[in-house]
Amino acid sequence: MPDLDHFGFIAPWYDRAMPYREGEKLASLLSLPISGWLLDAGGGTGRVAQAIRGKAAQIIVADLSLGMLKQAKNKNGLLCACSASEQIPFRDGVFERVIMVDAFHHVKDQARTAAELYRVLKPGGFLVVIEPDIRMWAVKLIAIMEKILLMRSHFLPAERIASLFSMPNAATRIDREGYEFRIVIEKSP
Repeated sequence: MPDLDHFGFIAPWYDRAMPYREGEKLASLLSLPISGWLLDAGGGTGRVAQAIRGKAAQIIVADLSLGMLKQAKNKNGLLCACSASEQIPFRDGVFERVIMVDAFHHVKDQARTAAELYRVLKPGGFLVVIEPDIRMWAVKLIAIMEKILLMRSHFLPAERIASLFSMPNAATRIDREGYEFRIVIEKSP
């Protein structure tokens, strides 16, 4: 059975339903501004990229949903690429920063996604994965609702996601706040 395009359906309303208000916090976490490129993998409508726009030479929003990318294209200063996170169409080490916010649980192959995010990260760069913390009851309810809606969601605990980034030259840390966690990976030069 083919995957349902839930995100293409909700794309026109997504930014209003899920506003992103953590731009300054994310910019600080990523040590922005930078003179290089930033990839927002699984970036959907570009709501997160929009919040940090102007803090990188170029921001590319990559997502599999054409409906979501159509919304991102309407935001000034963002480039878009239709791609699965398991096969990112960019050369090795091209991005100084890579982010994936609230999307890791939606990808089909999380191990392959981790490898691809790390592959496109430039040595000396930072990669940040922000996810809802499945240990929290509210997040467990969201996970159940996404299963009912036939979404392919697969929430993992922070430590399991961090272990997917156990690669040479990777320094990983986990920060927790409220209902989410942030995994910060630094790729040493």
